[in-house]
Amino acid sequence: MNWYVVYTKPKWEKKVAEKLSQIGIECYCPIITQVKQWSDRKKKVEVPLFNSYVFVQLEESDRNSVFEAAGVVRYLFWLGKPAIVRDQEIDIIKTSLKADNISDVSITSIKVGDKIKLESGVFSNQSAIVKEMSNTYCILVLESLGCVLKIRYNSI
Repeated sequence: MNWYVVYTKPKWEKKVAEKLSQIGIECYCPIITQVKQWSDRKKKVEVPLFNSYVFVQLEESDRNSVFEAAGVVRYLFWLGKPAIVRDQEIDIIKTSLKADNISDVSITSIKVGDKIKLESGVFSNQSAIVKEMSNTYCILVLESLGCVLKIRYNSI
């Protein structure tokens, strides 16, 4: 059985995961605890790690059964096919969230115009500006080296 990614209505991740479990579909909604600040107090709240996403594990033939749960919008697709997440990636998320040394986690997406720092590879520790992005490649401008870098993504 494969793990798929289901896109949910905003702020419905926990409700969708509960409904999917009730109808017998194995699902995983990674939750983290954050401290939220209001004008008069601070409070610890549990929020989904990935906004509007829930992972579901089921057979290809049973994929339509997730739509029985209120709040499910659609599947996440990658290169024209439903995105499949490997078991080891789900295990890594679960293991990472159990670690005691995590204090704050935030997920952001990279957009054209963002300035990023390359953390590995030949250009490690170089700053770059995202010039262009597509489904198959990304173009980065490395100003300090005076060059343009085109990165092709590996197909899944």
